[in-house]
Amino acid sequence: MGNNKSVLERKATVTRKTGETDITITLNLDGTGKADIHTGIGFFDHMLNSFARHGLFDLSVSVAGDLEVDTHHSIEDTGIVLGQAIKEAVGDKQGIRRFGNFFLPMDETLVLCALDLSGRPYLQSNLELSVPKVGEFDTEMVHEFFYAVSYSSGMNLHLRQFEGQNNHHIIEAAFKAFAKALDEAISYDERITDVLSTKGTL
Repeated sequence: MGNNKSVLERKATVTRKTGETDITITLNLDGTGKADIHTGIGFFDHMLNSFARHGLFDLSVSVAGDLEVDTHHSIEDTGIVLGQAIKEAVGDKQGIRRFGNFFLPMDETLVLCALDLSGRPYLQSNLELSVPKVGEFDTEMVHEFFYAVSYSSGMNLHLRQFEGQNNHHIIEAAFKAFAKALDEAISYDERITDVLSTKGTL
């Protein structure tokens, strides 16, 4: 699938099949927040639904993974495929703001996401998670998920927790803040007529 996307339709469908997972994701960056999520992990479904809804992305996720082992492969590989879909859907990045950030408050929790669609992957995160699981979701996989997204999309991604005690709130705030920051970064600015870089490419 090529990288030339029309202004009104930035979509991608990516499938990745390994001995551990079989994943297909369809992403429309210019959607309305519709989601059809099936990962086999209830809390993860909730997080991806929140990502789609608050970013106003249309997102379809189908995951068949080795959950009889644990949730690691399913969550990490979903991050890989989602990152690939973001990269493909964004395309050549002409006219977009490139940078995005958002402070997300959720009850006692406050999380910042800041990102740059630079083509240079990096994750910096300081989320403080104090329990091993939320539902059937392994909390240590939050870092692995966002690491996979950042590296497969070529995104510089920062997540900073300023307040928060409840693990559900912290994780959900991170997913929602990521959605809002990404929505800002991919948005068009009529003043930007090419790629927002002194190098001329990203």
